[in-house]
Amino acid sequence: MTTLDLEQRKQRYWLRNRQLTLVLLLIWFLATYVASYFADSLNAYVFFGFPLGFYMAAQGSLILYVLVVGCYALIMRRIEKKYGIEDEGG
Repeated sequence: MTTLDLEQRKQRYWLRNRQLTLVLLLIWFLATYVASYFADSLNAYVFFGFPLGFYMAAQGSLILYVLVVGCYALIMRRIEKKYGIEDEGG
């Protein structure tokens, strides 16, 4: 493998890393700020017997945060394997 190939793989890896991070940050932003801003409007909908705005503030956003972290870990593991960048413990 040439140095140029390695450099291209690194660039592609970091591009994918940044793209994934931006998408997950957008989801985080929507769950945190947009859901809070529109909480009164969201309360018109019921989710598991609770108004949706209340549910998102009390529990829904926390669940979403855990899912975002889990998705990041799973997708980054695949990206690292694809570009040959693996940690010592995995």
